[in-house]
Amino acid sequence: MLNFKNISLRRGARVLFSGASLTIHKGQKVGLTGANGVGKSSLFAMLRGELHADEGEFSMPPNLEIAHVAQETPALACSALDFVIDGDRELRRLQQQLQQAEQENDGLKLAELHGMLEHIGGYAAQARASRLLNGLGFAAGQEIMPVNSFSGGWRMRLNLAQALMCRSDVLLLDEPTNHLDLDAVIWLQEWLCKYPGTLLLISHDRDFLDAIADHIVHIEQNKAEIYTGNYSAFERMRAEKLAQQQSAFERQQREIAHIQSFIDRFKAKATKAKQAQSRIKSLERMELIAQAHVDSPFGFTFPKPDKLPNPLLKIDEVAIGYSDKTVIGEASLSISPGDRIGLLGPNGAGKSSLIKVLAGEMAPLSGKLQTAEALHIGYFAQHQLEQLRLEESPLWHLQKLDQQATEKDLRNFLGGFDFRGDKVNDPVGPFSGGEKARLVLALLVYQNPNLLLLDEPTNHLDLEMRHALSVALQEYEGAIVLVSHDRHLLRSVTDQLLLVADGSVRPFDGDLDDYRNWLSEQKKDAETAVASEAQSALSRKDQRKLEAERRKRLKPLLDALKKAEQRVEQYHDEQQHLERQLADPDIYQDANKEQLKQLLARKAEVDAALEQAEAEWMEAEEQLEQVE
Repeated sequence: MLNFKNISLRRGARVLFSGASLTIHKGQKVGLTGANGVGKSSLFAMLRGELHADEGEFSMPPNLEIAHVAQETPALACSALDFVIDGDRELRRLQQQLQQAEQENDGLKLAELHGMLEHIGGYAAQARASRLLNGLGFAAGQEIMPVNSFSGGWRMRLNLAQALMCRSDVLLLDEPTNHLDLDAVIWLQEWLCKYPGTLLLISHDRDFLDAIADHIVHIEQNKAEIYTGNYSAFERMRAEKLAQQQSAFERQQREIAHIQSFIDRFKAKATKAKQAQSRIKSLERMELIAQAHVDSPFGFTFPKPDKLPNPLLKIDEVAIGYSDKTVIGEASLSISPGDRIGLLGPNGAGKSSLIKVLAGEMAPLSGKLQTAEALHIGYFAQHQLEQLRLEESPLWHLQKLDQQATEKDLRNFLGGFDFRGDKVNDPVGPFSGGEKARLVLALLVYQNPNLLLLDEPTNHLDLEMRHALSVALQEYEGAIVLVSHDRHLLRSVTDQLLLVADGSVRPFDGDLDDYRNWLSEQKKDAETAVASEAQSALSRKDQRKLEAERRKRLKPLLDALKKAEQRVEQYHDEQQHLERQLADPDIYQDANKEQLKQLLARKAEVDAALEQAEAEWMEAEEQLEQVE
């Protein structure tokens, strides 16, 4: 149980929140929400003992195992698998003790430690770590690669796997989906739903929160309040509270009417395809969602494109990849105004490569790419954040696009992305990842494209900005091609899904729930194939190797058993010898009084030693039976 009583946290002179009183019980799964900078990560730091409350009392049971995801990964030479196994701290402690017992040749201690190792599932640790790596998108063979060979994003996945490896009582996850693709997000969601401990989760992915959280702690206006239920339940309660605020009422009604008009238009065009029906259901919930976001600092729209040629872009039997590897072969696709296309597919299947080809940033290996004369692409990808001029301001970046616009108009435009006051003149360098992503999106919107190519546009964006983006994209009149691990964005924006897998691009006749089922089937098929291949490859040599490993594991137990048997036999023989001596009548003569005294004393020592040796022998036999 985590108990917060009148907790206040400050950063410098700024109060993050104050007077927070709440209790988180064992096994609860709690989502932490609120705008960037309100104190969510600081609350995690307090739980880890890195910060202390400025006021109030925080208590939790002693000796809780708390796991969290490290933000930095040293450039280690150890394998990815060993790095992940390091997360099981109890296992590593036992392994160190085993090594010491082997050096001291302490058979009984070795037997005890092997029993403990068996009890915590230590012999299955490698298999458990491999499953975590596989679920987070690592390919076969990558688990033996050194940690320092992976890029920053993949090292963050290793950090996440290491945290999940820990058999923790409390798990703290701060934006765990930021560096994941949709497949890994779906896998992580299923893993966390089964997690038996207490989970505290910071996330801006509403579908992820909805599926996992049973409570929400929301921080705003220097207050932290706990709500029962998932994120959608929290939105309903917050909407009711905000609806009572008269100052928000008019803006709320405009937002509802705006969304409803789009729903009506969409229904008139909808087919009976599953994804279209799923999107209508999602849009029908938008009225409620809008009410919970009436005080959002974001408000922007895409202007109507100047020209909308049909088709905007077309590829015909295009092969995509690199000089030594073809990722996609013979893909054909025509994009017209009004198309809303979501790309699905496993990690590494070529979704980002396809978008790069469409954007003209990567040449196809073969095939034809045709573009309309009036095509104007707006392309968003994570690497574009690195292309911002760090020493320049948001206003400077916008002025480079339009030197004729007045500063007032540009300031008003930037205000829709929550760059206000002096912020528009601040250098971009110190901005957070979310602020940089917002600025790149603002630059993209300002350029008025007629085709949007969006590759993971919501990374680093908070819930309010994600909502504003989804509303703006729903009204956008051009075409959209979207890759995203944010399922709410995919549901609310796209009406056509394409599956990029097995070297092809083909329509996916289903919704995101069907895609999750498809992933499960693919994983089952892959596991069955691997198991079958492993079984057929198990030669006599492999069997001998496994038997040798088993003997190695049993050797300390067998040695301890043999040593105990030898001691029992030794003391039993001596006991019988002493009993024969004591059975001789001459020993009880006065002349032999001192010898009798020594024999009786030795007999008592041997009886006690025999009893101890027999107990150790029985214990060693029991340990051996458990391991076998």
